[in-house]
Amino acid sequence: MLLEHNHFSMVIQLVIVFMIQMAAYLVMSQLHYLVPEESKHGAFVGRIAQDLGMQISDINARRLRIVYKDGTDYFQVNLQNGILFVNKIIDREELCPDTSICTVQLEIIVDKPVQIHHVDVEIEDINDNYPVFSSNEFKLIIAESRLPGSRFPLEGAVDADVGTNSITNYELSASDYFTLDVQTYTQKSKSIQLVLKKSLDREQIPVHNLTLNAYDGGKPKLSATAQLIITVQDVNDNAPLFDKPFYAVSLLENALKGTIVTKLNATDLDEGENGEIFYAFNNVVSQQVMSLFSIEPSTGIIRVMGDVDFERKNTYEIEIEAVDNGHYPMAGHCKVIVNIVDMNDNSPELTVTSLNVPVPEDASPRSVVAVISVHDKDSGSNGKTNCYISKNIPFKITSTVREYFSLIVDGPLDRESISEYDVEITATDEGSPALSVTQLIKVQISDVNDNTPTFWQTSEPISIKENNPPGSHVYTVSAFDADINQNSFITYSIIDSSVDGIFITSYISINPENGKVFALLSFDHEQVSNFQCRIKATDSGLPPLSSNLTLYFFVEDVNDNVPYVLTPFSNSESRLTEMLPRSAREGHLVTKIKAIDADSGYNAWISYEFVNPARNIPFVIGHQTGEITVIRPLMESDGDEYRLYIELKDHGDPMMSSVVTLVMLIVESGQDLPVERETHHHRKDDDFSDANIYLIISICLISSVFLITLIVYTLLKWQKYTQEINELKQHNFCPSIAGSWTYSQQRQYKVCLSGGPPKNDLILFTPNYPQSSMDDAFSNIGSLISESTGQVHLSSPVNISGSSSLVFTMGNSSIKGLYTSVFHYLISINTRSLE
Repeated sequence: MLLEHNHFSMVIQLVIVFMIQMAAYLVMSQLHYLVPEESKHGAFVGRIAQDLGMQISDINARRLRIVYKDGTDYFQVNLQNGILFVNKIIDREELCPDTSICTVQLEIIVDKPVQIHHVDVEIEDINDNYPVFSSNEFKLIIAESRLPGSRFPLEGAVDADVGTNSITNYELSASDYFTLDVQTYTQKSKSIQLVLKKSLDREQIPVHNLTLNAYDGGKPKLSATAQLIITVQDVNDNAPLFDKPFYAVSLLENALKGTIVTKLNATDLDEGENGEIFYAFNNVVSQQVMSLFSIEPSTGIIRVMGDVDFERKNTYEIEIEAVDNGHYPMAGHCKVIVNIVDMNDNSPELTVTSLNVPVPEDASPRSVVAVISVHDKDSGSNGKTNCYISKNIPFKITSTVREYFSLIVDGPLDRESISEYDVEITATDEGSPALSVTQLIKVQISDVNDNTPTFWQTSEPISIKENNPPGSHVYTVSAFDADINQNSFITYSIIDSSVDGIFITSYISINPENGKVFALLSFDHEQVSNFQCRIKATDSGLPPLSSNLTLYFFVEDVNDNVPYVLTPFSNSESRLTEMLPRSAREGHLVTKIKAIDADSGYNAWISYEFVNPARNIPFVIGHQTGEITVIRPLMESDGDEYRLYIELKDHGDPMMSSVVTLVMLIVESGQDLPVERETHHHRKDDDFSDANIYLIISICLISSVFLITLIVYTLLKWQKYTQEINELKQHNFCPSIAGSWTYSQQRQYKVCLSGGPPKNDLILFTPNYPQSSMDDAFSNIGSLISESTGQVHLSSPVNISGSSSLVFTMGNSSIKGLYTSVFHYLISINTRSLE
């Protein structure tokens, strides 16, 4: 028991570790590589397949591919070994001119299953750019009245490299009057100022020539040189002075033209013209900045005059100088840093990177239909995006990795109801007001074989006229399948069955393609009046589906049988003979002609009439009944014999008829019958006697067999039934007509419809009914025995008046066949007797 518990604990721990690894695999699937700029084509970046945990053999099978957001292809993956390499030379300064960290973002997508991995390739800066001054020579005019400690801004050099490869320090050539002061305000911003160490004397040194060197921090170090030509000026010895040397302001992007950025204020201790101040951009200010901003010379107000876009550049450094109106103008300097505040002015960009359509209608839930990339150029909450789709469709959007979403199946699909969905995908950011973008994709649903062929009805009656030509077309069955293509192609076949021991395929056939049903035989209503067959419709799907249709064929009777007289002597005698006493009065019934027609319905309706009767004959025949009666008293002038020709006609179309001859003998009262007539009567008596003998023998034989069977069966089953009845008396109650529960008058019925012995007994208890009801029930049992077509075993112990019990046992194979033979024979004998 302890070992089983430990084994179960280990299994649980392994499952938990596996789930943690899978979650980490989905979340932490981000890689970071570093590659120097200017690397040549084919330069190694990283073993990306190995880092993603993929086998080399799976690279092509899972369709590893790179997706670029900006359409560039700086890198490629070698599908043979899974190495990420440089596809073309990258210039970091061209790719990322205004950022210190340059990163190329890649999205690696693999299939089976669909996974997205985020890869950042950082472009490492190399020291490939020299520091550059805007000019090789800078001229300064400094009044000799400037006090030691006075500062004069200098235009610094520019280095396109970043980090340690950018400008790190400046050096000034040796001078007794000037020194260099470098101030760092931000990581990118440095202020270079020339500081006066002691007072100038224009008369001693009117011009100072200095050399300014700028060095970067790369290896090897690169430098730039500029000449400073300083002219010592006399007069106007006070320069304008700003309130503070550094201004930091914020400005909303997309600000309207004319918007005030800030207002500067500078003062000059001089008076008069030397104290009048004018504001202007320093010469170091670039044309780009001057195209976006303007400054009012008299007020120092800086205004927007261009389109400010945070996504293009988010910080601007503006050097401002305040110049007085002296004969020798003096200037004060300050720096304004304008920080652009991001506004939600960019709608999300939505791209469907992978679309797996059509979708099978039996697709399992959470099956991936499409992979969607959503990107917003804004930053912060303005750049955060959400994605959703239209409602009331069996799909939903789930977030995967960072900017990617998956469209998955979220409900049952039925192509027969909806074969195509218009999925409206909307991506919205979290800015205020929120911006959104919508894209419509069509998702087709592919068919699977999930619908059975269907007939309009489960059964159809079909009428066929007898004597039809073999091979004639009698009916066309048609089924439809809601599926399409191969799944809806239907073939028809006949399910094996038989009619009177003959296979149904001997009667009819069916075209498997169009469902046309053909009669293979010429049907005879008198032999087969009706039969049925089952048609099977099967589609061509995998697996195939089918349904059945029952066809009930009714053979319509046509008038193809001639009426004939029902008499035991019609086969051997060419005529009928009847006697009539001459004393017969008017209305006397002479005889009745009984004729039958093998047809049915209207075709078997027989009428009787004389054919060309003699004038004033004393007989008439009933048109419908065939009764021949006397219509007038017989006279002496009437002959002793009448030969009557009776036409038997049916009502079919065309009508069919036959003629029978009736010889009517007129005899006097007490006159002997003719020899021929006497022979007929003797023959009838003999036949009738023989019939009685056969009937008595048959009844005795049936009674003997029945009695023996009854005794044997009763002895074998009496004990079992007695025990069952006793148990039922102890545990079961039966309702009476009045609603009370009694034990009286119990009935047991046992019916076996199979060929073998019964396995279970069905015991039914009936309420207390009168004796007449019991007799009716008993008669119904007898009808059940006679009408059953299968083997019926009926055991009915019936308690009559609380006394004796009567048990019937009937089998199909023995007693029913015997009864049938006896009944047919008795009918034949009775018919002869009646004649």
